[in-house]
Amino acid sequence: MNIKEIKELAKKFTPQQLELCIDQTLKLGKPELEGCEVSGDVMEVINTLAKAQTVRELMEQGMSEIEAIRELARRIRKIQGAE
Repeated sequence: MNIKEIKELAKKFTPQQLELCIDQTLKLGKPELEGCEVSGDVMEVINTLAKAQTVRELMEQGMSEIEAIRELARRIRKIQGAE
């Protein structure tokens, strides 16, 4: 998980714009929105964009950036523990 990349995307784009980048990646293999470049293969790009979208949504609900990242990490650990 590239926290720096997730933070930059979450600051730069709205959840709707990040959703558009995810859709573009699924259809075209990469996001077309300017500034939405993410490193990695298609699955890594989608994962990073989805994490950034979650962080941005949490920030829009009133969490600070660090609180949102901690919540994302907590959710990921919870899901990984359930497997």
